[in-house]
Amino acid sequence: MTYTNFTIETDTDGVAVVTWDMKDKSMNVFTMQVMDEIDAIIDQVVADGAIKGAVFASGKSAFSGGADLTMLKGMFSMIESERATDPVNATKKLFDAAGRMSWLWRKLETCGKPWVAAINGTCMGGATELAMACHARVASNSKSVKIALPEVKVGIFPGAGGTQRLPRLINTQDALQIMTTGQDLTASRAKALGLVNEIVEPDQLIEAAKTMIRNGLDPVAPWDKKGFKAPGGTIWSPQGVQLFSAANAILRRETYMNYPGAHSILKCVYEGLQLPFDTALRVEQRYFTAILQTTEAYSMIRSLFVSMQELGKGARRPAGIPVTKFTKIGIVGAGFMGAAVAYVTARAGIPVVLLDRDQEAADKGKTHSETLVKDAITKGRSTREEGDKLLSLITPSADYSLIVDADLVIEAVFEDRGVKKAVIEQVEAVLPATSIFASNTSTLPITGLAENSKRPDQFIGVHFFSPVEKMMLVEVILGEKTGDKAIAVALDYAAAIKKTPIVVNDTRGFYVNRCVLRYMSEAYKMLIEGVPAPMIENAAKAAGMPVGPLALTDETAIDLAQKIMKQTIRDLGDKAVDPKQMALINTMVDDHGRLGRKNGKGFYDYPAKPAKKKLWPGLKDLYPQLAPEKVDYEELQQRLLVTIALEAARVMEEGIVTDPREADVGSILAFGFAPYTGGALSYIDGIGAKEFVKIAKGLQKKYGAEFKAPKLLLDMAEKGETFYERFDPYAKGDVKQAA
Repeated sequence: MTYTNFTIETDTDGVAVVTWDMKDKSMNVFTMQVMDEIDAIIDQVVADGAIKGAVFASGKSAFSGGADLTMLKGMFSMIESERATDPVNATKKLFDAAGRMSWLWRKLETCGKPWVAAINGTCMGGATELAMACHARVASNSKSVKIALPEVKVGIFPGAGGTQRLPRLINTQDALQIMTTGQDLTASRAKALGLVNEIVEPDQLIEAAKTMIRNGLDPVAPWDKKGFKAPGGTIWSPQGVQLFSAANAILRRETYMNYPGAHSILKCVYEGLQLPFDTALRVEQRYFTAILQTTEAYSMIRSLFVSMQELGKGARRPAGIPVTKFTKIGIVGAGFMGAAVAYVTARAGIPVVLLDRDQEAADKGKTHSETLVKDAITKGRSTREEGDKLLSLITPSADYSLIVDADLVIEAVFEDRGVKKAVIEQVEAVLPATSIFASNTSTLPITGLAENSKRPDQFIGVHFFSPVEKMMLVEVILGEKTGDKAIAVALDYAAAIKKTPIVVNDTRGFYVNRCVLRYMSEAYKMLIEGVPAPMIENAAKAAGMPVGPLALTDETAIDLAQKIMKQTIRDLGDKAVDPKQMALINTMVDDHGRLGRKNGKGFYDYPAKPAKKKLWPGLKDLYPQLAPEKVDYEELQQRLLVTIALEAARVMEEGIVTDPREADVGSILAFGFAPYTGGALSYIDGIGAKEFVKIAKGLQKKYGAEFKAPKLLLDMAEKGETFYERFDPYAKGDVKQAA
């Protein structure tokens, strides 16, 4: 029998190798067609008396990335289209769809013939669940092997048997940690836990899997045998009671119960380990169906899985422009940001010229990469050879003639218009006419900077976030005259260095900083009102933010906040900044010398390690303190999220961001906007525009004009629209289209 995505070869010993190799995909993923073919292959293996067992292998460098985004989009489309008219039948269809993969793996597991998964690289989600349904697992010792159940990161959980097989294969505590964090496992770690049976050299992988079958691998899973006991013991043993009591407490501490998918993992494991395996799978299927219908799952899958992949693959890239294959990139400014950009560029295998005013400054910039490489080698994430190769790609210099053949030059000098003007002129004196110039600015409008360029159509902003090597977002900022080629090259560069780009039209603060400054500003207001600082920070975390607004201000520097405020007043007038907030920041910087983490004292004190940072006790002396019981804690959470969401809505209204996917993904990747909401605009959509406007009006009445809903939101509330309806990202053609 012939298959589209698989080939089957059976050797003389009766061992079949089922090789998964999707011709039109760079990585194997699960689609409905793939699952239908696996179903037929299981039948074929069972029916063929000459086949003693089968090896499930990949024809690509990775095993599988898990589910295909189009399959998930189709599932959610079904929910949306049918739930309004026939909710009972819609839930039944969803229940059946949710169980398709789970019962397919159960069919493989109970088919009567042994299966071995040969894991040669990345093995994620449903692929890991497939591997666990096989009767043994062999992994390559390659560094590319990453085994994970990462579903919790997109709002769901391992619902194809993952919550039932993993705690029956390994210790329950380890299983819970793996699933609730979505962490990657190396092959050696997976073997130590008992998830993988054997590790071999890459070229021995298939033969090792075959040998297991030849040696009489048992085709019955341990949990299908009488007297089976889970490695972690029973639920009602003293060990089990202690584990689940602690697990619930830890989950509450880490997530504030904002993630229903994570909570469902605990419930599935707790209930499932007390039941026969098939019944346990049915319980898991019910929880999975329920989770798929939550706002959190819908929003997180859309933003963190579907939208992120689409943006990463160039959803906003202008059509008809050849993809740039970078041969050299110039970076001007070897300070902290420029040095970090040089590192991620070289890490992508692209030669870099790191320029500064003199050789000493340029060399100093390269030491940043040397430090990162040394750290990676020490931690086993890189080899000496790989580190040397990366560093060899970075050429520090003061000679601008070295960028005469650069495809792209990125300016990362001091945030001063005069300094940047001089750099632009110096670079354009040697830069080829076909090359693109990008400014890594966080505050200065691109249109204004482009006035210093002889070719503003090839001038663009590429705004990185610190630390560059860890932050996954890049803001690509368009000036008024930026051309399509500049956009395409900037997006190609983001793809090359494996960053997720969002395209933003020009404005003060662009998109991310406008939202972040609102978050910080609201915290300053709360301090001035007398809200105890610990309540502000804890409310932010309870709302889903990874870092409190005062801690975030410390990270970015309080004196930087002061400079931004003063520049805003110079540009827009005294009324542009709340004088009480200006006074607070001046007090912190000028009176107390508290600049933030960089000088060890800001809103927090930063003692020497291993001591942890603590809020500065002097904060409570700055303003009369409210008694904690007089503070509405839930309202604090609401204020911090609503103020950001309102700014995101204003940015959409102004046409600064035109695609809701970018507003949502950008808000999560840049500053961690409550990921369970799906992002700043999905937060509004999840509440509903009408209800959100009502909340905003209530906050405006109590706390001021910054909570005033823009006309766009008022109109959406009246019409019952969502952002994804009003600004349908799939109906757009022109990347620069305004709202």
